[in-house]
Amino acid sequence: MGRAPCCEKVGLKKGRWTSEEDRALTKYILANGEGSWKSLPKNAGLLRCGKSCRLRWINYLRADLKRGNITREEEETIVKLRTALGNRRKDFDNI
Repeated sequence: MGRAPCCEKVGLKKGRWTSEEDRALTKYILANGEGSWKSLPKNAGLLRCGKSCRLRWINYLRADLKRGNITREEEETIVKLRTALGNRRKDFDNI
């Protein structure tokens, strides 16, 4: 048993995304919203699976995605939280 595949993998592109694919994905999402990732590739005219499109959008293309080093304030917040909450996984289960 397990999950059903997110899409039929036959005929889909793998590997690096082209700038044309990035533009098509961005244009489609800005016009229609994120919606159903499973149907998005076909509707946007992409030969990619929905999971690939979702990950590309979330990790690379979103306009609100922050890149670069963290600020001094962010570092201080991390240190304060780590001091208060600890570093073990079980400490974060109740948050």
